Amino acid sequence: MDLNIKDLAITSSVFGHLEPIPSEHTGEGTDISPELRWSGVPQGTKQLALICHDPDAPLPHGFTHWVVYGIPTDATGIAQGGGGSFVEGTAEGGDAGYGGPMPPEGHGQHHYYFWLYALDTELDAQPGLTRAQLLDKISDHVIEQARLVGTYQR
Repeated sequence: MDLNIKDLAITSSVFGHLEPIPSEHTGEGTDISPELRWSGVPQGTKQLALICHDPDAPLPHGFTHWVVYGIPTDATGIAQGGGGSFVEGTAEGGDAGYGGPMPPEGHGQHHYYFWLYALDTELDAQPGLTRAQLLDKISDHVIEQARLVGTYQR
């Protein structure tokens, strides 16, 4: 396998790469997770994981909005509001599931990285992992990763 060729891709029908996330999917709207789709899952993938993270948040490690894992390789995406179909971790603040963008007013544009990870193992992990805990579990098992970046500001 040529390690320079990356086929894994993640997209959304409601926003494009580096485009604004619609308010429906934010803390100012109904706070429902956006629909996500992916393709190009590499051979050897046993499971997928997803993290939504805002590195622009004024906190030492940014702000994690969503942690999802235990996604089978035959899944081609997550439906709007459908994270609970898989195993959900804990977002910043201790809440399970998706917590949409809600940056401080006047803080400028924030970037929301939806990272999709193709893993060479099946995680045996209970619900509730934080971003750091998930990254620790998958650090030696990532075959390929892809990202979609949405923006939002208040």
